[in-house]
Order: sequence, then structure tokens, then C-alpha cells
Amino acid sequence: MRIRLAILVFLALAACSGGERDFSEASIATLHDHLQRGELSSEGLVRWYLHRIETIDRAGPTLNAVIEVNPDALNIARALDEEWRTSGPRGPLHGIPVLLKANIDTADRMVTSAGSLALAEHTAAADAFVVKRLRDAGAVILGKANLSEWANFRSTRSSSGWSSIAGQTLNPYDTRRSPCGSSSGSAVAVAANLTTVSIGTETDGSVVCPAGVNGVVGIKPTLGLVSRSGIIPIAHSQDTAGPMARSVRDAALLLTAMTGTDRDDPATLDAQTHHDYSANLNADGLNGKRIGVIRSWYGAGSNPDVDALYQSSIDKLTNAGAIIIDAIEIDGGEMYDAEYEVLLYEFRAGLNDYLQKSETPIQSLAELIDYNDANAATVMPVFGQEVFLQAVEKGPLSDEAYLTALETSKRISRSAIDDVFNEHKLDALISPTNGPAWMIDHVNGDSFGIGSSSLAAISGYPSITVPSGFVAGLPIGLSFIATAWNEKQLIEIAYAFEQTGNVRRPPEF
Repeated sequence: MRIRLAILVFLALAACSGGERDFSEASIATLHDHLQRGELSSEGLVRWYLHRIETIDRAGPTLNAVIEVNPDALNIARALDEEWRTSGPRGPLHGIPVLLKANIDTADRMVTSAGSLALAEHTAAADAFVVKRLRDAGAVILGKANLSEWANFRSTRSSSGWSSIAGQTLNPYDTRRSPCGSSSGSAVAVAANLTTVSIGTETDGSVVCPAGVNGVVGIKPTLGLVSRSGIIPIAHSQDTAGPMARSVRDAALLLTAMTGTDRDDPATLDAQTHHDYSANLNADGLNGKRIGVIRSWYGAGSNPDVDALYQSSIDKLTNAGAIIIDAIEIDGGEMYDAEYEVLLYEFRAGLNDYLQKSETPIQSLAELIDYNDANAATVMPVFGQEVFLQAVEKGPLSDEAYLTALETSKRISRSAIDDVFNEHKLDALISPTNGPAWMIDHVNGDSFGIGSSSLAAISGYPSITVPSGFVAGLPIGLSFIATAWNEKQLIEIAYAFEQTGNVRRPPEF
């Protein structure tokens, strides 16, 4: 796979002409303007990113964010260029490169591995529904991004961004530090300008944490807004794919293309009206909005610099016309233990179903455990599979223990949000997304300090993280949370916050 990537990049570089302009930090709208004027082709843009992947991801700081590039990317781009010339663009994503997390099926010559050597040769028979939507929108699937193996659900002391198939993804702001997980490569690639936009997946924090830690925008949609069919699962009651981008507008454009009703994912039947989430984005979108301030996030008070940055963000919201309702207290209580029980049960059931339907060489979680044991030197040189061993012992989804845990986790998380929204007539809740990225530690594993993903993740409600500033040169995100199906207003609020002082700063190489 690495050899294939090197050959493709060499050919792309050989075909590049000198003096190319730099498309770092370019928005989708800017790129489309260049395409419309004939100053750029999609093929040229793909070549630029292939060059960038080789010089930044493979050489330079060796970020290790991209597992493989799409061997058909240049041909796809050429065909889309010709289509633009003959019949015009399909929409705002026409010709735009998108990188996918490596747990998302693509019916092409790329592998869907979840980062595991056990699936190193697994090619899917059909595109995931979200991939079909992107192809229909004219996007170029640029490649697959590295991730925390099995979406960070293998070990109790895992290292975010590490996979047995590709090794450790590094934080572009400080390569000694964690990129957070599990959509590590997807976030790092956007932050380092290895792609225009990317897709991650989240069960609890796997979009918003890497987005926050790497200084980009990440949207975790309402459960069911985006189809999960064709995505290797953890837990169907919390899993969703979500867009990552360098701006709220670009993330909204990508989300618009991703959504749709999928008969193979019943949760999408519950989705309310789909929107153009990039429409009506205005700098005055905070005026009169009632914003609840959470003070009881995980790790609250542990870092005074994060606290000060949080207060600065609240001040920006106030100055932009928002009405602040402070000191909203959220008590998760039994929610967290119940969530973990749900994840163990649903992982076993969902993974077995995916492996069997996909006809992979590994047909069950039990077989996967045996494979890992037999190949421990290459698959488990850093951490083990304690979570797998817990999950394989769980029974069917008809077990009373599972049903009770599911009811408990949903009731507490949804009531916590619904009650404060109703009591204070809120439009959104806010909380710090993350603290400064911690040092990578392959002995002890991750050491999370601050996080606020669980409330939206467990409830299945939407959240979006936007860069809010830096602590010691490391990005910190601000999370906005809403009730179900309120992505459109939530994105408008997040966009208006972004305009109060666009603080995104690309990493330096």
C-alpha cells in the first residue's frame, strides 16, 4: 500500500509544472472561483494535494495522516473537469478533493481497514451511502486517512491516532503530542492542508476532539442525519459520520452533500427536512440568541489558560449580541457507565454483522481476537485488546442489562439537554471542546485532560466545534450543542462566532 502511494505521488509530481500557486487554506468557494475562471483544474488541484501529501505527510514532519491515496483520483478529476467544460458544475463540491476515514467503504481499489492489519486487504463491494452522496455531488475521493485502530475501541490504554496498518499519526502543531482520536488522520489532514475537507466518524468525541485539538471545524450531526451504512461500526445508537473543514462554511457545504435518506439505515428515516446548511450564514447570527454556558465539563478548572480562553469566547458571544445564561450545570451521573455498557453490547453485534455481510477474511469479533493474539508482535506492539475481550463476552441485544443501560443513557443525556433548553429557552449550549494536546505515550496511553463530547454523543444530538484560540501554541476548540435536528441554526451560530475573530492559524513546517 505504501509502495502504491509512493508511485502515484511520483507520477503526479512528474506531471506537475513549476511555479504552481499555493492552495493552502483555500476555501471551497475560492477553489471553485479558480475553477470557474479556468485558472485551475480539478486535476491540477489533486496533483497539488498529492505533492503536499508527499512533502508534508511523508517527508518533513512525517505526520502520517494519510494511509493511502486513491489510485483513480487523477482520472476522476480529469473526468469531472471535462464534465464541467461540457455541462457545468454539479454544485459547490464539483472537483473538490475529500479525504475519508479508513473505516468508510469505497467500492474502488482502496482498502477499508479500520486501521487494522486484519483487514489490510479488505476492499468493499459497494460504496458507503455517504460516499455515493459525495460522488454524486462531484467530489473527488482523494484517499483514506489514518485513525485510531478500530475507532479507538480496542484497548483501555490505547494511543489516539495509532493503527497497526499505518502507525502513529502526529499532531501538526507539535509532533510530540497527540492528534486525539479516533478521526485523527482526517483532522490532521485538514489542519495541514493535505486535503480541502475530510470525513470523520464519531461515537463519543471522535470528530470533535481531533477537530478541536488540530484547530479545525468538526460537525457531529444528529443521529440519523447522515447514513451509517457502509461504515465499520462501534455502536448504532451513537455512531455518525461528520465533516471536517478549515471553516464553518466549508463544513456546512460538505454536510449538505452528505445527508440523505438511506433505506439501509433506518435511523435516517427519522431525519427531519434536509437543508442547504451553508445558506444564511451571517456575521450577525448571534444577535438575540440565548446561549447557555456549561461550567461542569470533564476536567473543568484543571487548566486556567483554557478557562481564560473560554471566558474570552463568552465575551465575544456577548459582544456579538448573544444573551448569555451562565453556570448551566450538567450532572451525567449514571450516564457514563451506562454508555460504556451499551457500546460493548452494540460493538459486538454491529461488528459481527458488518464482517459477515462484507465477507471479510475475519468473520467475527471472536476471530478478530484470535487473529490479534496470533499476530501480537505486529498488531499489538503498543497496546492490547482489553475492550475487545470485554465486548466478546456480551450477549444479544435482547439482554435486560443492555436494554436497561440503553434506556438509562438516553434518558439522562437527553433530559439533561432538553430540560435546560426548555427552562432557559436556549438556542445553544457551549463548552470547551478540549484542553491542550497531551504528549503521545505508548506506555500508558492517552491522558485526556478536558473534554465535553459525551452529552451530545450519548443523546445523539448535534454539536459543532470551532477554533477558539491557542494555549501554549496548541489549538483549543469551542463546542456548540443543540437539541435534535437543529443543525441549521447551530451552524449559523457557530459561523457567527467564527466571524468574531477568525483565530485559525495553520501549523508551521
